[in-house]
Amino acid sequence: MWLLFACGSALFAGLTALLAKCGIKKTDSDIATAIRTVVVLLFSWLMVWIVGSAPTITAISAKTWIFLILSGLATGVSWLCYFRALQRGDVNKVVPVDKSSTILTILLALIFLGEPLSWIKGVAVVLIAVGTFLMIEKEAVSDGKQTKKSWLLYAVLSAVFASLTSILGKIGIDGVESNLGTAIRTGVVLIMAWLLVFVKRKQQALKAVPKNELGYICLSGLATGGSWLCYYKALQDGLASVVVPIDKLSILVSIAFSALVFKERLSKKAAIGLLLIVVGTLMMVISI
Repeated sequence: MWLLFACGSALFAGLTALLAKCGIKKTDSDIATAIRTVVVLLFSWLMVWIVGSAPTITAISAKTWIFLILSGLATGVSWLCYFRALQRGDVNKVVPVDKSSTILTILLALIFLGEPLSWIKGVAVVLIAVGTFLMIEKEAVSDGKQTKKSWLLYAVLSAVFASLTSILGKIGIDGVESNLGTAIRTGVVLIMAWLLVFVKRKQQALKAVPKNELGYICLSGLATGGSWLCYYKALQDGLASVVVPIDKLSILVSIAFSALVFKERLSKKAAIGLLLIVVGTLMMVISI
């Protein structure tokens, strides 16, 4: 059963990007992020209730609170950039760039956490980097003008802040049950996302969100929550060395569904890049 939960985690994680893309065709990405965060927050606290870690919140130190809040802010920026990238670019291009946060996370871990770098992990980083580069293709030229590439900037920023989330979360999670830490960070993201909506005076646009897109945005949040629940259950009952790689390969689910739903096709070069990313990810697991 735990293997099924691990597959469920990857499936829901892959569906998150697809559902998010469907929910931001006409809806502003900042508003979509704010709405989605509400759903994710509910799931986060559901997990806290399941494991019964809520009472330990009073024992969290001031230092840990600071790092959890910083991690939450980094998560918020990452999500905002990710939604904006999905709104402007194809799923099969945005997701690989976002997943490349693994590379920066390793480098930051070496610098700030003093974690060792084995030759296997080094090769894995190179493979993921090359694979990501191969999947970043030039935009098609239409009427003599090249289409906007701003999706790439937002996708890169998403990856950078996702890496910072991991490092800050690693420091801040010391002495805190992981699900409780996630719930606290998500609360920070919620405040940040809605504050941004009101600062930019976009709250009036909430009424204009199409009902079908609102449904997709909520489903995206549910998919994220479902992925977290399945991931936790799989780790609780199964082997981490098997669960982690299955979850990381959610990139395959995202790209497969993007081909089926949005008809986004991979070129031969991009397919090779995807293969390198998959191999690099598996090598990362072997190096643990």
